[in-house]
Amino acid sequence: MMLKQFRRAAVLSTALLSLNAFAAENVTIPVLKADPALHAQLPADIQKSGVITSVNNGSFPPYEIVTGTNGIDGASADLTKAIGQLLDVKMEHASVSGLSGILTGISSGRYQMGFGPIGDYPERQAKNDFIDYVKEYVAFAVPNGNPKNIQSLADTCGLRIAVMAAGSAEKVIKQQSEECVKAGKPAVTVQSFTDQPTSILAVRSKRSDAFFSSQAPLTYFIEQSNGQLTLAGGGKSNGFNDIFQGAVVPKDSAIGKVLLAALQELFDNGTYALIMKKWNLEGNMLPAPGVNLGKPTK
Repeated sequence: MMLKQFRRAAVLSTALLSLNAFAAENVTIPVLKADPALHAQLPADIQKSGVITSVNNGSFPPYEIVTGTNGIDGASADLTKAIGQLLDVKMEHASVSGLSGILTGISSGRYQMGFGPIGDYPERQAKNDFIDYVKEYVAFAVPNGNPKNIQSLADTCGLRIAVMAAGSAEKVIKQQSEECVKAGKPAVTVQSFTDQPTSILAVRSKRSDAFFSSQAPLTYFIEQSNGQLTLAGGGKSNGFNDIFQGAVVPKDSAIGKVLLAALQELFDNGTYALIMKKWNLEGNMLPAPGVNLGKPTK
C-alpha cells in the first residue's frame, strides 16, 4: 500500500512540472513533406493501417514526458512526429511499466517499436535491433551539497541507491555492491523503481541517497527541483563504456530499416539538430544514426 501511495505521489509531482521549462528556447520545427519512397518500404500492414505505435515506459524526460493517456511531449515526441510526417503515417504512443514491458510488447507484435531512447547493449541485441540516435552518460542525482560525497561509482558502498528496474544502471550498481563486499565494505542497498519520477522522489524525500541513471533526464529533474538536487559523478565512466541509445525494434525487421532511413533524413535536413537544441540535448547528439552501435565491455 505504501509503495502505491509513493508511486502516486511521484506521478502527481511530475504532473505539476512545467513541461516546457526545460526547453532551451522556442524553436520552430518545420513540417516535413512525405517521402513516397520511404512510405513504400514500410511493412504492408503498416501501410494499410497508416499507424505506427511506439511504446514507452512512462517517463524519460526530456526525451519522453507523458502528458496523459497516450499523450507524450519531449524530444522523442518531436522526432517521432517528424518521422511520421516523412513516412506519411500517424505516430501513436502507448505507455507500459518498465523496460521489460517495452521489450515484451515489441516481441509479441503489439507495438512496432520503442523509440526511447533505450540503452543499446550487446546482450539486448540478440533479440532486438537498436537504431541509435544519441549518446548518453550515467551519473548521480543527489541532494544539494552532495552530503554523502558521491564522486564516482566507488563511493556508493553502504549507501541507498535508486535505479530503474531492469535497466543497465541496475546491473552496474549490483556489480558494484559485490565489489564493495569483496573489499570488506558495506553492500549497496539497491532500490529499484519502475519509473524516473518515483526514483527522483525517493531522493528528494530522503528515502534514497542518490539516483543512478542517464545524465540527460537527471539534468532535467535537477532543473525542476528548485535547488534541492544536484548532479554528481558526471564525466566519468561509472562502470560503462560508450553508451549509445536509440529506438528498439524486432531483430532484422523491415521497420528498423525504414526507421534508420527516416532518421538519416532528419539528420541531413537539420530537423534532428533543431529538436535536440530545443531540449538542451546538443551534448548527446551523434553525427549520424547507426544500428547496434553498443559494443561489449573490453
